[in-house]
Amino acid sequence: MKVYLTTLYRDNKSVLLFIVLMCVFRSAIADWNEVPTGSMQPTIVEGDRIWVNKLAYDVSTPFVNYSLLKLADPIRGDIIVFDSAPADKRLVKRVVGIPGDTIAMIDNVLYINQQPLSYENNVAKGHFSEVTENLLGVQHRIRVANNGSRLSSFTPLTIPADYYLAMGDNRDNSADSRVIGLIPRDEIIGRANKVVMSLNYDNYYLPRTERFLHTLL
Repeated sequence: MKVYLTTLYRDNKSVLLFIVLMCVFRSAIADWNEVPTGSMQPTIVEGDRIWVNKLAYDVSTPFVNYSLLKLADPIRGDIIVFDSAPADKRLVKRVVGIPGDTIAMIDNVLYINQQPLSYENNVAKGHFSEVTENLLGVQHRIRVANNGSRLSSFTPLTIPADYYLAMGDNRDNSADSRVIGLIPRDEIIGRANKVVMSLNYDNYYLPRTERFLHTLL
């Protein structure tokens, strides 16, 4: 048995080395993540495979996501990927509030440090509308239900150190910080800013070529 294993290793060590290096790369440097829900529409759609830069904020140990060196902190507007303990799964949301901010929402209008955000280019699409939100300098599209929902408002909250308030761009259909609470800094594993590829779940999983290498704003 020992001879067999030794021979197997000798004959395939280049392949094994490639597999190990690929696992390390995906664990600590960059990875792609499938998005199975519409909580980030219209920015990210179901079937997108997004590129996750795991060196955006930290240099971490492979496989266990323990930070060895902090490179930066998330800022408002960043699309972050994090392993949520309350949700017990990996999530993709947008950073809306950073440590020290006081955040509130009234009828889908965000207030950051008592300042209401501006909204423009409203386009009605049936029971919901899409609008451009100016997140204190970061402009991006969001989707809101025309009749609102229980998620449309919340009272002012001041964000403590090492926590972030993250929300889905599909504001009335996202289990985000309004449901699972603030996001601890050590749960964040990377930043997403590009779609690698996309498959259309509603059309026999055919590729959406127009979304290949699409930049996320």
